[in-house]
Amino acid sequence: MSAPAQARIGHIHLRVSDLDRAIAFYQGVLGFTVTQRYGSGAAFLAAGDYHHHIGLNTWESLGASPPPAGHTGLYHSAFLYPDRASLGAVIARVLAAGIPLDGAADHGVSEAVYLRDPDQNGVELYVDKPRAEWPRNANGELRMINGPLDVAALVALADLSQN
Repeated sequence: MSAPAQARIGHIHLRVSDLDRAIAFYQGVLGFTVTQRYGSGAAFLAAGDYHHHIGLNTWESLGASPPPAGHTGLYHSAFLYPDRASLGAVIARVLAAGIPLDGAADHGVSEAVYLRDPDQNGVELYVDKPRAEWPRNANGELRMINGPLDVAALVALADLSQN
């Protein structure tokens, strides 16, 4: 049995230690809009008019430290941008906020950068390449890669699209 091709991951819900700090990152840096807030304990954010793509709460984590490395849990959440200029724009905001990138890669199917939110949750910001360009072997099987990515060129695209 397989999931229907139309199935999608609708949202992510994260435990955070400081709700306002997390909102400052997801809203102030990544650009998502707060759609609803439950007092000082939870908030929901979205892109566009969707009810929420990101849930944040401190119900079991207020003031807590990040989980230690080497334990199970979320590796990263991934945010798909509609085009390279939009990806470049969010990368520019991340860098302007002084948030370091953990890495960047051309995966053949996508271009991605990796970073950490204020609670040290992994975050991937990426754009898909057209399906016709996805690398495949002689049998037609997908063969993703882990090649270098020119982050500066993506940021430059954002600068060009704003002029």
